[in-house]
Amino acid sequence: MNQRIVQISIVVEDYDEAIEFYTQKLGFELVEDTKRSESKRWVVVKPKGEGGCNLLLAKAKNEEQKKAVGNQTGGRVFLFLYTDDFERDYQKLLDNEVKIIRPASVEDFGKVCVFADLYGNLWDFIEPKKRVVVATPKEKPSLH
Repeated sequence: MNQRIVQISIVVEDYDEAIEFYTQKLGFELVEDTKRSESKRWVVVKPKGEGGCNLLLAKAKNEEQKKAVGNQTGGRVFLFLYTDDFERDYQKLLDNEVKIIRPASVEDFGKVCVFADLYGNLWDFIEPKKRVVVATPKEKPSLH
């Protein structure tokens, strides 16, 4: 069996301001922006690079959904964005005035900070530590 999550929906207030934030402030790519009706669009963004998961930007359409904008996980970190160069990309967050909730630190799993998106959803931004695989020599077959 081969299964994977390829897309996550995030509720937003406005398509265009969300596209601007994700593409201009975070440097994501706009994958698709298709009009479905007068009030609905299919908007997909993704981080640059290979692999990973797309974000479907879904505009809140009623009061219940509007309550979830910016608080889709009850104030917990919602998404985890990995990078291959923390210093470079952390500086871009600062330069783009992305709201940093918890400044950069080094943890046992790598370099990390927490930032908020334009609506207040919390993200962990991480450069994971490189894992070192230690190869053990093959055992010599025993003679019996």
